[in-house]
Amino acid sequence: MAGVMDGAKFRVCVAYRLVKPVRWYNGDFVMAGRLEGVEILIVDDDHDVLEAMETALQSEGALTRTVSDGNAAVAAVQEAQPDLIVLDMMLPGKSGFLVLEKIKGTDDAPIVIMLTANEGKRHQEYAKSLGVDSYLLKPVPLEKLISTAERLLREQ
Repeated sequence: MAGVMDGAKFRVCVAYRLVKPVRWYNGDFVMAGRLEGVEILIVDDDHDVLEAMETALQSEGALTRTVSDGNAAVAAVQEAQPDLIVLDMMLPGKSGFLVLEKIKGTDDAPIVIMLTANEGKRHQEYAKSLGVDSYLLKPVPLEKLISTAERLLREQ
């Protein structure tokens, strides 16, 4: 809503019920995302899946980095540890399990959400034994990925 008072233009932000908090950005109020400022590493060898997850997470305010193989994932975490990692199980170079084992072997390990198309319970139990925080089956609805990330960050 805009108006004029004593010759000066002004803008008023009126909200009856905010679903998301607002923040000041570039001279205006914008809605803040549920993952605002959270650093997330996304690891998947499928470019289309990687791009879709990155777009969805960024739309909620996350700061994302992407890599497409296990070795690059370990290197990225050693370079700058993210708050959360979205990790595919089947990766070239180093499997998601080996990446998970390496990442969760540290004292200040980030949250890890593992994604897989494999419905086997053995794989899920193995991932849990390595310290995975959440295990989701592909195809994962992007809203479920976002809400899982939000819940895990809140519980931390």
